[in-house]
Amino acid sequence: MKKKALGRGLSSLLSDTPETGKFDEAPESSGSMNELAIGEIEVNPFQPRQYFDQEALKELAESITVHGIIQPITVRKLSRNQYQLISGERRYQASKLAGLKTIPAYIRSADDQQMLEMSLIENIQRENLNPIEIALSYQRLMSECNLKQDELGERVGKNRTTVTNYLRLLKLPPDIQIALRDNKLSMGHARAIINVENADGQLLIFKRTLKEDLSVRQVEELARTLGKGKDKATPVTASGSPREIVQLQGKLSSHFGTKVSVKSDGRKGEIKIPFLSVEDLNRILDIFKL
Repeated sequence: MKKKALGRGLSSLLSDTPETGKFDEAPESSGSMNELAIGEIEVNPFQPRQYFDQEALKELAESITVHGIIQPITVRKLSRNQYQLISGERRYQASKLAGLKTIPAYIRSADDQQMLEMSLIENIQRENLNPIEIALSYQRLMSECNLKQDELGERVGKNRTTVTNYLRLLKLPPDIQIALRDNKLSMGHARAIINVENADGQLLIFKRTLKEDLSVRQVEELARTLGKGKDKATPVTASGSPREIVQLQGKLSSHFGTKVSVKSDGRKGEIKIPFLSVEDLNRILDIFKL
């Protein structure tokens, strides 16, 4: 008798009613785990992940077909028979691919701001987000949840420096952000490139990094060589034009992909083009067509 009663209790908690395919009409309690119809769940509008690897989803769907859902998703209840994902969209999408009709879910109470904060933080901690998705999530937590960098760091378990490094990625040109998003460029490469303040210089280093498969150390050296804008060491006399010298240095630096130094006293001067290696020298000679 005890086993029979226990069976009915688990059935009402985890399963739908066989005759109707619907759940018990008793309201679910916050924090409870229920078996919900997939068709009653809508995706999370606050989802930080922008891209789901379709092959990985197929593999997860195959695993779910064999083993079922090991970790329930988390949702909030919007209305009768209507729910919204807080976390677990990969499991949700893979379950749909696997043809499941129901999915185990924890139900939590949350308003829109709590929903945003829970979703972003849980996904940052659990999912393998790319650096741009993490940076965008940090930015949203700060702007939409009114969190300061120190508070954000405490919520996601990161120090202020780490948070700052991610947020700085959003200042990079779109082409570089896309490469980060698509895992064509590492976080280390991006952190080196962002030390160059000029966007043209950043793009120049970025293109060389992809073309020549540069290491992070090589990119750091290239960024130091290219410098941060104006060449403070360029001596110019009153008979010269500082603005013209700086503009010329910028054009030559962009053209040769390295920081070119121009010195002039108004009548004569010199141009220095540094190189980092024999390969780098050959690259510069190719530009000269020598």
